[in-house]
Amino acid sequence: MNAETVRHILNTIREMFPDAHCELNHRNAFELTIAVLLSAQCTDEMVNKVTKDLFQKYTSPKDYVDVPLEELEQDIRRIGLFRNKAKHIQNLCRILIEQYDGDVPHEHDQLILLPGVGRKTANVVVSNAFGVPAIAVDTHVERVSKRLGLAGWKDSVLEVEKKLMKRVPREDWTETHHRLIFFGRYHCKAQNPQCQVCPLLDVCREGKKRMKMAQIRKDKEDIG
Repeated sequence: MNAETVRHILNTIREMFPDAHCELNHRNAFELTIAVLLSAQCTDEMVNKVTKDLFQKYTSPKDYVDVPLEELEQDIRRIGLFRNKAKHIQNLCRILIEQYDGDVPHEHDQLILLPGVGRKTANVVVSNAFGVPAIAVDTHVERVSKRLGLAGWKDSVLEVEKKLMKRVPREDWTETHHRLIFFGRYHCKAQNPQCQVCPLLDVCREGKKRMKMAQIRKDKEDIG
């Protein structure tokens, strides 16, 4: 993919979603870390419903550590994998207290060592809480990047991230991350992408294929 095509894609999604942002409600880096941890295999909408009460009850790492695990499990039981996530949260909070004076570390390499925090979560935290440019590859970013040819079909999540970092100017990493998420969440959906009205259909491999198949089906129906 040449630089002109990349610019075309980035400019288009910028025009479509100029106000794209993190949709997980939070007031600080600690709450954001907990929210992103909870968001694995769960929608932001559900996480926000749960954290509305959760963040009122628990305001510091010590609060999470001081309650029985079973109580925390009940507080987040509407979240998928809530038992594992409750364990991760308590273990993460213990480490924050013991090693970081209760604060979330600013360094990416330190964040990924925390229980329940992977590369994606660390990228979200450093970019949104600490202003460090980063591209977090979630299911939407991965899907859209592959459909548009910004990454290969067989690329791993890490390979997708590296290709985006190479093709997108560093100063635009965080904004592009949010715009790709919005593009995938509200336009280029997994099951029903809006190919027929997509301004990026000209560069979308899957979109062209979908439209071609739709035309073939229509032609057969017309003949029948």
